[in-house]
Amino acid sequence: MLLFPCHEVFVIHFHFPSISLFAVVVQSLAKVSLNIAELRKLLNFAILIFNPIRRWAWTQSEQKIRNNKKQRPILLKGHERSITVVKFNFDGDLLFTASKDHTPSVWRSENGERLGTFNGHKGTIWDLDVCRFSKRVVTASADATARLWDCETGECLKVFTHHGPVRGAAWADGSNMFATISDPFVDHNAQISVYDVPENDDPSTYSDTPRLEIELPKGPDGKRVNATNIVWLNLNEALFVTFDNGSIRLYDPITGDELDEFYPHEKKINRVSFNLDKTLFITSSADFTAKLYDVVDLRHLKTYKTDRPVNDAVISETKDHILLGGGQEAMSVTTTSGKVGKFETRFFHLVYEEEFGTVKGHFGPINALAINPNGRCYASGAEDGYIRLHYFDKSYLDMKDPVPEEMEEGEEEFDEGEEKEVEEDEDSD
Repeated sequence: MLLFPCHEVFVIHFHFPSISLFAVVVQSLAKVSLNIAELRKLLNFAILIFNPIRRWAWTQSEQKIRNNKKQRPILLKGHERSITVVKFNFDGDLLFTASKDHTPSVWRSENGERLGTFNGHKGTIWDLDVCRFSKRVVTASADATARLWDCETGECLKVFTHHGPVRGAAWADGSNMFATISDPFVDHNAQISVYDVPENDDPSTYSDTPRLEIELPKGPDGKRVNATNIVWLNLNEALFVTFDNGSIRLYDPITGDELDEFYPHEKKINRVSFNLDKTLFITSSADFTAKLYDVVDLRHLKTYKTDRPVNDAVISETKDHILLGGGQEAMSVTTTSGKVGKFETRFFHLVYEEEFGTVKGHFGPINALAINPNGRCYASGAEDGYIRLHYFDKSYLDMKDPVPEEMEEGEEEFDEGEEKEVEEDEDSD
């Protein structure tokens, strides 16, 4: 036990001579009983006080530790089951989360304060999306409904019933309509539905039936193909849909016609994420890879390889970095330690495709990732039911990525000349 906090000892040191300070320490030792370990600590500390060189070194060391101190993540404990989706709003001040416990939540991203919940679903929440100005939220649930919510009050404005479990939901540009994807159920095929929900209209006037329905029939091999994600492209030009067979299709949101189809992966596409401008997108697949594509011509740009299924990947808005999350299959988690299961967020360089860091903490596969549009923090949700809100420390924010220097023509020629001169010298010797 220390008799004085550090700052109080320094106050005494500056206001009293060293002899007076030593007397204070001796008098204190006489009044209390200390064991050997405590006495040793106190004497070592007294030596630091009386020796100006050691005191200076100790002060510098303490200051260095204080400067390099990492900020601990904010642990959000609001869900009772595994997390399915985490998503920041456009401004980055709110974080929306959902899990298999039927209750989506909204948090303040600045400090992790829980602002409220959206109560009403009776099944797992597979997806959610918030409109551009954070006024309304749409959720997709396994109870075969999509629900429209008032973001400020948490009131359910409208329930849209589907034939099967709803896997995804996405707002269109303008926030006056949204699209959903649903799984097949009994005799009903998987389906894409588009609903008109004008912001200025009374929610009671919204139609229960979708404006457009696109059926997803069985493939040529007779197998059902299920959609996994849906996104509106810029200016609502097309509906971007990923599938569990590794394919991506584009649909016309007016006629429902299929515009394009390609196969970036061999296995299920778990998640797709776009950058803020929707000029790039990255897919996360069960084939242990994440792939970066150009939105305009659907050209493959980069591939990020891992040794575990990739459940989600996001693109940083402020750095050329990619964040990947995944891990071992959930069914094997109970027999695997966190270290072996590799339940960490992995950082890759967007251009060089190299992994340069990891962030640990979860005790189950990471199911969802989201990075704040301002680039200062990211959130991860895992099978363990926790959401970890990580604020990047100063060293990461100030870090500059190494850029290979291109050799100038003159330098190359000079180097070649030097090599020739060396060869000639060797021959002469």
